[in-house]
Amino acid sequence: MFTPKYPPPDTYTPAHHTVPEHTAAPVPAPPASVAPAARTAVQLTPGSALALVAGGGAVVLVVGAVLVSMLLAVAITATSVAVCAVVLKSLINQERKH
Repeated sequence: MFTPKYPPPDTYTPAHHTVPEHTAAPVPAPPASVAPAARTAVQLTPGSALALVAGGGAVVLVVGAVLVSMLLAVAITATSVAVCAVVLKSLINQERKH
């Protein structure tokens, strides 16, 4: 379904390629019956399955650590902004009282 459909080899002519008359040589056509490459099934041995699971677990741990550190950075930044806002508010209120 998703394989391209090629024209038969004898009907193909190059569109923008010009060859001088004195050097033209016949181009042999490819064989008409070329067998498609056979697809082989992937064989998973217990060792390769274990390596695949370990690799997936390592990826999950690394991505989780990165996401948690980003969340922690956002939380620390929000806390420091909130503390600065409280300090500024108290300074402004102190100025109004005096």
